[in-house]
Amino acid sequence: MVISAAFAGLFAMLIGFYYYAGLGNPDLEKVQLDLGSVKVLEVNNVDQRAKLQVIFLVSNPSEKTLTVSSIHYELLVNGKIVGNGDYSAEDISLPGRALILAGEQIPYSSIFNLVYTNHIAEEYSAVTNNEDVIYAVKGTATIKSAWTEIDKQFESTLG
Repeated sequence: MVISAAFAGLFAMLIGFYYYAGLGNPDLEKVQLDLGSVKVLEVNNVDQRAKLQVIFLVSNPSEKTLTVSSIHYELLVNGKIVGNGDYSAEDISLPGRALILAGEQIPYSSIFNLVYTNHIAEEYSAVTNNEDVIYAVKGTATIKSAWTEIDKQFESTLG
């Protein structure tokens, strides 16, 4: 009887933690991810590769302090997908990550390796020759607070 009561109490406590952690989800949903810039860092004509710096601007309009643990995205050039990229801070403990305080906007930088293929020949040429292009991203970001986390879908266009 005592063991049953202890398990029931433990179960009730776990349900309470789950409910309390979920209270912050609407605040996490308010986070806005925008494509800030895309810059060509280096072009390797021998290997037909280019290294791009993709900057995301992450805004926190909520009252909670948040952080981003990962961003997984597709980069589009003039409407065509040219590859996938990632930003990850998952190997950094929560206190060591860049915090986004209430009302702040923080830039997150990702290195994107653009590799030439016949499928994206025009887009590769436009990017590496510094022509005017329209960049866009779509993907998922993992947003965390002290008690909870969500995966937020986002899309953003630049240019």
